[in-house]
Formats: sequence, C-alpha cells, structure tokens
Amino acid sequence: MPERGDEFLFDQVSINVNAGDGGNGAVSFRREAYVPHGGPNGGSGGRGGNVYLRADKSLNTLLPFRHKKHFKAQKGKNGSGKDQNGAYGADTYISVPPGTVVRDAETGEFLADLLEAKQTLLVARGGRGGRGNAAFTSSTNRAPHFAEKGETGQARRLFLELKLIADLGIIGKPNAGKSTFLAAVTAARPKIAAYPFTTLIPNLGVADIDERSVVLADIPGLIEGAHEGAGLGDRFLKHIERTRVLIHLVDGAAENPLTDFDAINAELEQYKMALGQKPQIVGFNKMDLPDAQTHFKKLKTKLARRGVPVVPISAATGEGVQELLRGALAILQALPPEVPALETETMPVFRPAPNEDAFTVTLEAKTGDVQIFRVRGVKAERVAQMTNWDQEEGVQRTHRVLQALGVNDALRAAGVQEGDYVRIGDIELEWGEGIV
Repeated sequence: MPERGDEFLFDQVSINVNAGDGGNGAVSFRREAYVPHGGPNGGSGGRGGNVYLRADKSLNTLLPFRHKKHFKAQKGKNGSGKDQNGAYGADTYISVPPGTVVRDAETGEFLADLLEAKQTLLVARGGRGGRGNAAFTSSTNRAPHFAEKGETGQARRLFLELKLIADLGIIGKPNAGKSTFLAAVTAARPKIAAYPFTTLIPNLGVADIDERSVVLADIPGLIEGAHEGAGLGDRFLKHIERTRVLIHLVDGAAENPLTDFDAINAELEQYKMALGQKPQIVGFNKMDLPDAQTHFKKLKTKLARRGVPVVPISAATGEGVQELLRGALAILQALPPEVPALETETMPVFRPAPNEDAFTVTLEAKTGDVQIFRVRGVKAERVAQMTNWDQEEGVQRTHRVLQALGVNDALRAAGVQEGDYVRIGDIELEWGEGIV
C-alpha cells in the first residue's frame, strides 16, 4: 500500500492568502494658468482587493490545491493629481467544494462551514487606500505636503478540511465493488482495479432513480482499525457523516461476507456512534460468481434478522442494481427533512468589535542602557504603517495622533528615555526630546 504523503491530502490542505495592499495617496497641487498658488489636489489610493472562498458544486476534492497554495488579491492603484483616486484592487475568489470546513491554521479558530453552492466567505481583507494630501486640508493647514501610504492587506494561513455531502454513501471493505457499482449507475468514472485500496479519493456521481436524481459518494474501502487511522480510514470515515443513507456493499465471493459486514459496522460505531446508527441497505455483490451465490443462500436469513434490507446484485452485470437503488431511495424519502450537518467541533465564539483606539506598551528587550519598547494596537499600528516617514509633515501628524491616543504618555510612564527605541508594527523609531 502506498505510504501516506501529500498526494493523498485530497480532503485537507493549508493555503496562504494575501489580500491586496491599499494604493498610496498622492501629494499634488493645482498648477494651472492664472492660478499661481493652487490648492492641494492629491487623490487617495484605492482599496486593496479582498480574498474570498466560494463553494463550487463542480468540485468534490481539494486536489486542485496540490500545486497552488498561495493566493493574492490585486493591490489598489495609487492616487494621482487632479483629485483622482486610485482604482480598487480586484478581489480574488478561491473555489472550494461544498462541505469545506475553514479554520485559521495558526489559531485553530473555526471560521465557516461552506455547505451550499455559491456560499462565500471573506477570509482576508484588503488594505485601506492611503489618503492624498487633499484629504488633509484644514483651516490651519491649507497646503499639506504629505499623504498616507496604503495599508498592508491582511495575510493569513487557512486550514481547509472537506466532508463530502451526498444523499447515498457507498461503503464496504476494499475491493467490495464500490467503484464498479458507482460507475454502473452514474456518469462517474472512478479508477477500478482488482487490488485492495483501489480508491484513495472519494468519488461523487449523480444517479437517476425513477426520475429522481440523487448524489452518491463512493467512500474508499475501510479495514479493521480504520477508526484509529489504519489505511487512512479515519480520513475516509468523516465523509460518511454528511451522507443520509448508506449502501453497504458486501463482497459475496469473499471468504466470510458476514464477518466483513460486521467489521465495517463496528468501525462506524467506534469512530462515531451516530455513524453506526445511519440507515443502511445491503447490496450482496458479485452474484455473477458461484461462491457469492452459495454464500447468499446461507446468509440471507441471518442478514434479514439484523433488520437490514438485503438485495443480491452484480455490479459487473447490472443484476439487481436498480432494485438496490430503489430500496435506498425509499429509505431516503422516508427520512424527515434534512437538517444541514454543520461542523460543531469548534463553533465560532462571539467577539465584539475591537476598540481600535486601545493599545498596550511593553518592554520588549534591553541592550546595555538602550531599551526597546513594543506598542500594540489597531489604530496605532495602522497609523505608523501608513505614514510616509520621509515626509516631515506626515511624521508630525503621526506623532500628534499617537499623543492623542495616549501612546506617548504611556511610553513615558513605562520609563522610555532619549535614545531608546519604540517598535510599532514593522516600524522602529528612536525616542527623542522632539516628540510631543
């Protein structure tokens, strides 16, 4: 059997997403004939593009992410003179299959369970566009010579996990004929061969049963110990959670079909009790072979006593296949209306909107007589990042904003001295007497 590796991560993957940076604001002044001292007319930068995840019903695995795991939205355009604002950066949409559970890979925080086609989730927000100098005109400063830089777009790492959504799930031991059965009743074309673990990726297909269309999922073969991870079994079992009715294919030509049947049901119950309680119908497969015919005569009464409907079939010849499908459909139609099986392992916790003015000051390091302080806070970090530190007027304005927030006073209270360093986001500043 192949070893576990990235090639089998069809149902879970980590990806990196980067929203677009905001465009820079412009410093510009009117320069027209007969207007020797025109006012500021620098436009603002455009917002950076957002990154979204969107459920796409044409997908049923996460394999497309095998070779592409980095996604970036477009940067906003810079502002320009004549009060021209920069265009917004284009958003990026990432298609994922319905049934994808989304978490923040760094914190494990649950973000969404994308169940419905076209359901969309914002996962990275584009940076704000920097304001041009025209936006800073005031009664006390009629000709500002500074503008803001664009805000950096949000970057994060996401963990995606897929749990297939299907009306009917086809389960059974390896080589029980599940892929052959799916190919016989749907347009799906799974890889089929006569060896264990032929299928390593669940296959979806749509079958028409007496003018009713249903979605079938071929769940890769399970073996004893699957609930503990044997043969990737724990990865496959979770796909059964969102399947309403199970078609349990039994290899009628196996040495002991009843033992195989009991072993699979035991794995379901040990993984999650609810899986063992899902309604089933048994397809006693390979009836085109003499051994299967002999076993069925001996076992049909024992199986009937279990209270599970049993239909003798041959997926290879088509014998009994429609009867099995009709039986599964009858069970499906008798079930109460479906309630979407949302991911509940980690439900989102309500968090009030952060107080953007709030901040903290900590002593991060000390080297000799030089202290290094760290300022953390939404507004303080944003202002520092969007400041063009080559523009004196912009620097002065930033110091006024930090003073108004109380950052400078907090630093003094923490013991900052001339020559010490202050880190705000990615910006490092030297503290001096000129700071208000």
